[in-house]
Amino acid sequence: MDLNKNHLIKKSTSEFYQAGKVTEDYSFYDFLHGYLYLRWPYLYISVATGEHKLAHLLSQVFLFLSAILTPFSEKESGNGEAFANSYHGKVVPVEEAKKLVMIQEEIIIKNLEPVIPFTRAKDIIMHNPDRIAVLDCPCRLSRTEPCYPLDVCLIVGDPFVSFILEHLPEKSRLISSREAVDILQAEHERGHVHHAFFKDAMLNRFYAICNCCACCCGAFQAHRNGTPMLIASGYTAENNPDLCDGCGTCQEFCQFSAIQVLEGKAYIDRKACFGCGVCVDKCQNNAITLNRDPQKGIPLEIEKLMNEAMPVG
Repeated sequence: MDLNKNHLIKKSTSEFYQAGKVTEDYSFYDFLHGYLYLRWPYLYISVATGEHKLAHLLSQVFLFLSAILTPFSEKESGNGEAFANSYHGKVVPVEEAKKLVMIQEEIIIKNLEPVIPFTRAKDIIMHNPDRIAVLDCPCRLSRTEPCYPLDVCLIVGDPFVSFILEHLPEKSRLISSREAVDILQAEHERGHVHHAFFKDAMLNRFYAICNCCACCCGAFQAHRNGTPMLIASGYTAENNPDLCDGCGTCQEFCQFSAIQVLEGKAYIDRKACFGCGVCVDKCQNNAITLNRDPQKGIPLEIEKLMNEAMPVG
Protein backbone atom coordinates (compact mmCIF):
# COMPACT_ATOMS: atom_id res chain seq x y z
CA MET A 1 0.00 0.00 0.00
CA ASP A 2 1.27 3.45 -0.90
CA LEU A 3 1.03 5.43 2.33
CA ASN A 4 1.68 8.75 0.61
CA LYS A 5 -0.98 8.14 -2.03
CA ASN A 6 -3.55 7.36 0.63
CA HIS A 7 -2.55 10.43 2.68
CA LEU A 8 -1.70 8.35 5.74
CA ILE A 9 1.63 10.11 6.07
CA LYS A 10 2.96 13.27 4.47
CA LYS A 11 5.55 13.09 1.73
CA SER A 12 8.17 14.92 3.83
CA THR A 13 7.73 12.42 6.68
CA SER A 14 8.51 9.59 4.28
CA GLU A 15 11.55 11.48 2.93
CA PHE A 16 12.81 12.06 6.47
CA TYR A 17 12.35 8.38 7.32
CA GLN A 18 14.12 7.25 4.14
CA ALA A 19 17.03 9.60 4.86
CA GLY A 20 17.30 8.06 8.32
CA LYS A 21 17.46 4.54 6.89
CA VAL A 22 20.68 5.35 5.03
CA THR A 23 22.25 7.32 7.88
CA GLU A 24 24.96 5.54 9.83
CA ASP A 25 24.25 4.95 13.55
CA TYR A 26 20.68 6.23 13.18
CA SER A 27 18.09 4.11 14.96
CA PHE A 28 14.32 3.94 14.71
CA TYR A 29 14.24 5.64 18.10
CA ASP A 30 16.29 8.50 16.61
CA PHE A 31 13.70 8.81 13.83
CA LEU A 32 10.83 8.94 16.34
CA HIS A 33 12.71 11.52 18.39
CA GLY A 34 13.43 13.57 15.28
CA TYR A 35 9.84 13.36 14.11
CA LEU A 36 8.53 14.63 17.44
CA TYR A 37 11.14 17.40 17.52
CA LEU A 38 10.35 18.62 13.99
CA ARG A 39 6.60 18.09 14.18
CA TRP A 40 6.00 19.79 17.52
CA PRO A 41 9.05 22.04 18.14
CA TYR A 42 7.13 24.52 20.26
CA LEU A 43 5.95 21.87 22.70
CA TYR A 44 9.39 20.22 22.67
CA ILE A 45 11.25 23.44 23.49
CA SER A 46 8.71 24.73 26.03
CA VAL A 47 9.07 21.46 27.93
CA ALA A 48 12.87 21.53 27.64
CA THR A 49 13.06 25.10 28.98
CA GLY A 50 10.58 24.36 31.77
CA GLU A 51 8.14 26.99 30.54
CA HIS A 52 5.28 24.59 29.78
CA LYS A 53 2.85 24.14 32.67
CA LEU A 54 3.22 20.36 32.36
CA ALA A 55 6.97 20.51 31.77
CA HIS A 56 7.95 18.30 34.72
CA LEU A 57 5.41 15.58 33.90
CA LEU A 58 6.11 15.57 30.16
CA SER A 59 9.88 15.54 30.65
CA GLN A 60 9.56 12.50 32.92
CA VAL A 61 7.46 10.74 30.28
CA PHE A 62 10.07 11.53 27.64
CA LEU A 63 12.92 10.27 29.84
CA PHE A 64 10.98 7.06 30.56
CA LEU A 65 10.36 6.41 26.86
CA SER A 66 13.98 7.25 26.07
CA ALA A 67 15.20 4.76 28.66
CA ILE A 68 13.03 2.02 27.15
CA LEU A 69 13.61 2.72 23.46
CA THR A 70 17.25 3.79 23.30
CA PRO A 71 19.51 0.80 22.52
CA PHE A 72 21.73 -0.07 25.48
CA SER A 73 24.85 0.45 23.36
CA GLU A 74 23.86 4.07 22.75
CA LYS A 75 23.30 4.95 26.39
CA GLU A 76 25.97 7.14 27.91
CA SER A 77 26.99 8.11 31.39
CA GLY A 78 27.07 11.74 32.42
CA ASN A 79 23.67 13.27 31.81
CA GLY A 80 24.76 16.74 30.71
CA GLU A 81 27.61 15.55 28.52
CA ALA A 82 25.42 12.88 26.93
CA PHE A 83 22.81 15.50 26.07
CA ALA A 84 25.41 17.85 24.61
CA ASN A 85 26.84 14.97 22.58
CA SER A 86 23.45 14.60 20.91
CA TYR A 87 22.36 18.24 20.58
CA HIS A 88 24.65 21.26 20.38
CA GLY A 89 25.28 24.59 18.73
CA LYS A 90 28.60 25.79 17.32
CA VAL A 91 29.12 29.55 17.61
CA VAL A 92 29.70 30.98 14.14
CA PRO A 93 30.70 34.63 13.47
CA VAL A 94 28.28 36.41 11.18
CA GLU A 95 30.37 36.28 8.00
CA GLU A 96 30.83 32.51 8.33
CA ALA A 97 27.13 32.09 9.08
CA LYS A 98 26.32 33.92 5.83
CA LYS A 99 28.51 31.50 3.90
CA LEU A 100 26.52 28.56 5.31
CA VAL A 101 23.32 29.89 3.72
CA MET A 102 24.95 30.77 0.40
CA ILE A 103 25.98 27.20 -0.51
CA GLN A 104 24.58 26.12 -3.87
CA GLU A 105 26.05 22.62 -4.28
CA GLU A 106 25.25 19.47 -2.34
CA ILE A 107 28.06 18.44 -0.02
CA ILE A 108 29.03 15.67 2.37
CA ILE A 109 31.52 16.54 5.11
CA LYS A 110 31.75 13.85 7.76
CA ASN A 111 33.55 13.19 11.04
CA LEU A 112 34.06 16.80 12.10
CA GLU A 113 35.25 15.99 15.62
CA PRO A 114 38.10 18.56 15.43
CA VAL A 115 35.45 21.23 14.76
CA ILE A 116 32.51 19.66 16.59
CA PRO A 117 34.10 17.91 19.59
CA PHE A 118 31.46 15.23 20.04
CA THR A 119 31.10 11.66 18.79
CA ARG A 120 27.53 12.13 17.56
CA ALA A 121 25.85 14.85 15.51
CA LYS A 122 28.99 16.14 13.84
CA ASP A 123 28.40 15.89 10.08
CA ILE A 124 27.55 18.50 7.46
CA ILE A 125 25.50 16.76 4.79
CA MET A 126 23.51 19.23 2.74
CA HIS A 127 20.96 18.17 0.14
CA ASN A 128 19.28 21.04 -1.69
CA PRO A 129 21.24 23.55 0.42
CA ASP A 130 19.67 26.46 -1.44
CA ARG A 131 16.31 25.51 0.07
CA ILE A 132 16.04 27.51 3.28
CA ALA A 133 13.04 28.04 5.53
CA VAL A 134 12.70 30.63 8.25
CA LEU A 135 10.79 29.41 11.30
CA ASP A 136 9.28 31.37 14.18
CA CYS A 137 11.74 30.72 17.01
CA PRO A 138 10.46 28.02 19.41
CA CYS A 139 12.70 29.34 22.21
CA ARG A 140 11.36 32.89 21.95
CA LEU A 141 7.77 31.70 21.67
CA SER A 142 8.18 29.60 24.83
CA ARG A 143 8.86 32.75 26.87
CA THR A 144 6.21 35.03 28.37
CA GLU A 145 8.13 38.14 27.28
CA PRO A 146 10.07 37.09 24.18
CA CYS A 147 12.58 39.06 22.17
CA TYR A 148 11.45 40.13 18.71
CA PRO A 149 11.28 39.47 15.83
CA LEU A 150 10.21 35.86 16.06
CA ASP A 151 11.01 34.67 12.53
CA VAL A 152 14.76 34.17 12.94
CA CYS A 153 15.44 30.41 12.94
CA LEU A 154 16.92 29.26 9.63
CA ILE A 155 16.34 25.64 8.61
CA VAL A 156 18.78 24.63 5.87
CA GLY A 157 18.45 21.90 3.26
CA ASP A 158 16.23 18.86 2.85
CA PRO A 159 14.62 16.78 4.23
CA PHE A 160 14.31 19.32 7.06
CA VAL A 161 13.00 22.28 5.04
CA SER A 162 10.34 20.21 3.28
CA PHE A 163 9.20 18.77 6.62
CA ILE A 164 8.91 22.17 8.30
CA LEU A 165 7.07 23.78 5.39
CA GLU A 166 4.63 20.89 5.06
CA HIS A 167 3.89 20.44 8.77
CA LEU A 168 4.17 24.02 10.09
CA PRO A 169 3.08 26.29 7.23
CA GLU A 170 1.63 28.86 9.63
CA LYS A 171 4.99 29.27 11.40
CA SER A 172 7.42 29.03 8.48
CA ARG A 173 8.08 30.18 4.95
CA LEU A 174 10.53 29.43 2.17
CA ILE A 175 13.16 32.16 1.69
CA SER A 176 16.08 32.83 -0.63
CA SER A 177 19.72 32.73 0.37
CA ARG A 178 19.78 36.52 0.13
CA GLU A 179 16.85 36.82 2.54
CA ALA A 180 18.65 34.46 4.92
CA VAL A 181 21.76 36.67 4.77
CA ASP A 182 19.60 39.71 5.56
CA ILE A 183 18.12 37.94 8.60
CA LEU A 184 21.58 37.01 9.85
CA GLN A 185 22.85 40.57 9.45
CA ALA A 186 19.81 42.06 11.19
CA GLU A 187 20.17 39.65 14.11
CA HIS A 188 23.89 40.40 14.32
CA GLU A 189 23.09 44.10 14.57
CA ARG A 190 20.66 43.31 17.40
CA GLY A 191 23.56 41.67 19.21
CA HIS A 192 22.37 38.08 18.86
CA VAL A 193 24.66 35.09 18.41
CA HIS A 194 24.61 32.69 15.45
CA HIS A 195 24.73 28.99 16.31
CA ALA A 196 25.03 26.23 13.72
CA PHE A 197 22.96 23.49 15.34
CA PHE A 198 23.67 19.76 15.13
CA LYS A 199 21.38 17.06 16.55
CA ASP A 200 21.48 13.28 16.61
CA ALA A 201 17.78 13.05 15.86
CA MET A 202 18.32 15.33 12.87
CA LEU A 203 20.23 12.59 11.05
CA ASN A 204 23.37 13.21 13.15
CA ARG A 205 24.10 16.45 11.33
CA PHE A 206 23.83 20.20 10.85
CA TYR A 207 20.28 21.32 10.13
CA ALA A 208 19.77 24.92 11.28
CA ILE A 209 21.26 28.27 12.15
CA CYS A 210 19.63 29.81 15.19
CA ASN A 211 20.07 33.47 16.10
CA CYS A 212 20.21 33.37 19.87
CA CYS A 213 19.80 35.77 22.77
CA ALA A 214 20.80 34.69 26.26
CA CYS A 215 17.41 35.61 27.71
CA CYS A 216 15.27 33.39 25.44
CA CYS A 217 17.55 30.68 24.05
CA GLY A 218 17.13 27.22 25.54
CA ALA A 219 20.72 26.33 24.62
CA PHE A 220 22.03 29.30 26.61
CA GLN A 221 19.83 28.23 29.53
CA ALA A 222 21.11 24.65 29.39
CA HIS A 223 24.70 25.86 29.16
CA ARG A 224 24.29 28.09 32.22
CA ASN A 225 22.87 25.09 34.08
CA GLY A 226 25.91 22.94 33.39
CA THR A 227 25.10 21.20 30.09
CA PRO A 228 27.98 22.10 27.74
CA MET A 229 25.90 22.28 24.57
CA LEU A 230 27.45 25.50 23.18
CA ILE A 231 30.79 25.22 21.40
CA ALA A 232 33.13 28.18 21.08
CA SER A 233 33.78 29.56 17.61
CA GLY A 234 37.54 29.02 17.72
CA TYR A 235 38.15 32.71 18.30
CA THR A 236 38.48 34.98 21.34
CA ALA A 237 37.78 38.70 21.47
CA GLU A 238 40.63 40.94 22.64
CA ASN A 239 40.43 44.58 23.70
CA ASN A 240 43.08 47.21 23.09
CA PRO A 241 43.09 49.40 26.24
CA ASP A 242 44.77 52.23 24.34
CA LEU A 243 41.72 52.56 22.11
CA CYS A 244 39.04 51.68 24.68
CA ASP A 245 37.16 54.59 26.28
CA GLY A 246 35.16 52.38 28.68
CA CYS A 247 31.77 53.27 27.21
CA GLY A 248 30.34 49.86 28.18
CA THR A 249 28.58 49.13 24.88
CA CYS A 250 30.45 45.85 24.46
CA GLN A 251 29.46 44.77 27.97
CA GLU A 252 25.83 45.61 27.26
CA PHE A 253 25.70 43.45 24.13
CA CYS A 254 27.80 40.47 25.26
CA GLN A 255 25.46 37.47 25.44
CA PHE A 256 28.06 35.41 27.31
CA SER A 257 28.62 37.96 30.12
CA ALA A 258 32.31 37.85 29.28
CA ILE A 259 32.98 41.60 29.41
CA GLN A 260 33.20 43.99 32.36
CA VAL A 261 34.13 47.65 32.45
CA LEU A 262 36.51 48.26 35.34
CA GLU A 263 38.28 51.53 36.06
CA GLY A 264 37.26 52.96 32.71
CA LYS A 265 38.37 50.03 30.52
CA ALA A 266 36.65 46.94 29.14
CA TYR A 267 38.10 43.65 30.31
CA ILE A 268 37.29 40.43 28.44
CA ASP A 269 37.23 37.14 30.32
CA ARG A 270 38.97 34.88 27.81
CA LYS A 271 37.54 31.74 29.38
CA ALA A 272 33.97 33.03 29.21
CA CYS A 273 34.28 34.47 25.68
CA PHE A 274 32.90 32.24 22.92
CA GLY A 275 34.18 34.36 20.06
CA CYS A 276 30.87 35.37 18.47
CA GLY A 277 32.20 38.74 17.32
CA VAL A 278 29.21 40.85 18.33
CA CYS A 279 31.35 43.12 20.51
CA VAL A 280 33.77 43.77 17.64
CA ASP A 281 31.16 45.51 15.53
CA LYS A 282 29.57 47.28 18.50
CA CYS A 283 32.80 49.03 19.48
CA GLN A 284 32.81 52.54 17.99
CA ASN A 285 36.55 52.90 18.60
CA ASN A 286 37.58 49.66 16.85
CA ALA A 287 39.26 48.64 20.10
CA ILE A 288 38.15 44.99 19.95
CA THR A 289 39.41 42.36 17.55
CA LEU A 290 38.48 38.72 17.07
CA ASN A 291 41.55 36.49 17.03
CA ARG A 292 42.12 32.77 16.51
CA ASP A 293 42.49 30.95 19.80
CA PRO A 294 43.73 27.33 19.67
CA GLN A 295 42.32 26.78 23.16
CA LYS A 296 38.82 27.40 21.76
CA GLY A 297 38.89 24.67 19.13
CA ILE A 298 38.75 24.91 15.35
CA PRO A 299 36.40 27.34 13.57
CA LEU A 300 33.58 26.10 11.38
CA GLU A 301 34.87 27.56 8.13
CA ILE A 302 32.58 26.08 5.51
CA GLU A 303 34.55 27.14 2.42
CA LYS A 304 37.72 25.55 3.79
CA LEU A 305 35.83 22.39 4.73
CA MET A 306 34.23 22.21 1.28
CA ASN A 307 37.60 22.54 -0.41
CA GLU A 308 38.86 19.61 1.62
CA ALA A 309 35.79 17.48 0.87
CA MET A 310 34.45 15.98 -2.34
CA PRO A 311 31.24 17.66 -3.59
CA VAL A 312 28.31 15.32 -4.19
CA GLY A 313 28.08 14.36 -7.86
